[in-house]
Amino acid sequence: MPQPFDSGNAAWLIMAAAMVLLMAPGLAFFYGGMVKTGQVIAMLKMCFGCVVLVSIIWFALGYTLAFGHDAGGLGVIGGLDHVFMSGVGLTSRTGDTPTVTFSVFHMSFAIVTVALISGSVAGRAKMKGWLVFASAWTLLVYVPMAHWVFAPDGWVAEQLGAVDFSGGTVVELASGAAGLALAVVAGRREDFERQPIRPHNLPLVVIGLALLWFGWFGFNTGSSLGVPGAAAMAFVNTQFAAGAAMAGWAVTSWWRTRQVGLLDISMGAVTGMVAMTPAAGDVTPLWASVIGFLAGLTCAFAISWKYRFGVDDTLDVVGIHGWGGLFGMVMAGLAATGAMTGKKGLFYGGGWDLLGKQLVAVLVIGLFSFAMTALIGKVVDRTVGLRQSHAAEEHEQVYQNDWDVQFKEIADALRGSGIDERGPLGDSGGDVEPG
Repeated sequence: MPQPFDSGNAAWLIMAAAMVLLMAPGLAFFYGGMVKTGQVIAMLKMCFGCVVLVSIIWFALGYTLAFGHDAGGLGVIGGLDHVFMSGVGLTSRTGDTPTVTFSVFHMSFAIVTVALISGSVAGRAKMKGWLVFASAWTLLVYVPMAHWVFAPDGWVAEQLGAVDFSGGTVVELASGAAGLALAVVAGRREDFERQPIRPHNLPLVVIGLALLWFGWFGFNTGSSLGVPGAAAMAFVNTQFAAGAAMAGWAVTSWWRTRQVGLLDISMGAVTGMVAMTPAAGDVTPLWASVIGFLAGLTCAFAISWKYRFGVDDTLDVVGIHGWGGLFGMVMAGLAATGAMTGKKGLFYGGGWDLLGKQLVAVLVIGLFSFAMTALIGKVVDRTVGLRQSHAAEEHEQVYQNDWDVQFKEIADALRGSGIDERGPLGDSGGDVEPG
């Protein structure tokens, strides 16, 4: 007999799905504020384009391949029993929640994951190439990994038994590995290492951070339904980890430069939430704070590795999401209490078993994402083109022309009213006759 609906869980999952969907515009603003002025519109289009493309792909094939009945019993990919969401209706349920809500919740994960990768090639990716890449990556890379990690019969969840409840591998680590591969394929900017990007609009960055922070509460709690207290613990741990990571990043920044900027603590907050993603409901608040602080401390160093290895990861997707996701997975193997999953980490008497499983999941998913991204990126680059013809940056001509037109209209209006561009008093500071 099917499990009855739990109205509380169903209502919260709808709310959590909406919160995670809000992370896409939040990421667009966060990235948009960090790039140069002429690249803002392109950055927004890259992120919002993912909302459209991934939604269509998820409806047509993504959901069934990720959460359909396992094909072949190997835990590698789902079947085609729900193509175009066939067989999913008002009474369909996943656990004790409606399947349609469950599907939208995980669709929002896919949207955010693909959008994250855009930061690695910000300012030099061709829009056509990016949209083709995002479509292919969603179907060929994200969807199989989602089946491995999130589906009950996926090989990471069932055969391996690693702990990753909210996507430390399939979302964070995978986007970091993909960002690394795509940055290598796209090549470096002409001014890489000579002119570091300075955020053109810090208030826009903070607005994006606020939306991401709000959405992350849904991100880390939505998957915890059905386990008493797990959602509440994930909520608290997300907050503590973000705050502690801000402090950790600030410590590193002060030690290196004797300055702590608003961008530093903003990136630190994201780092803490990234590291808390794998086991937000399965560690204590004390460990959440420790994990967040150490993540902020180390990721502040990790973002500088791109200069050592010569990889132009524009907005530090690798250092924040790649390293942060890896670090969080390892810490779950050490500090998981077993309250949510029943799997205890090394510090709680679980021995080395869980830590070993975490490392296997990290290695396989990281290599899979990197290799497939490099392959897809090469194919896209050889066909429709991945990179702009001007290597330094993508020039958003429409954006610049719009501003030029607006300024010209304002100047013409001022001249027509008898007030020239020098001000209402003219050069001499005397009165100006109307005319």
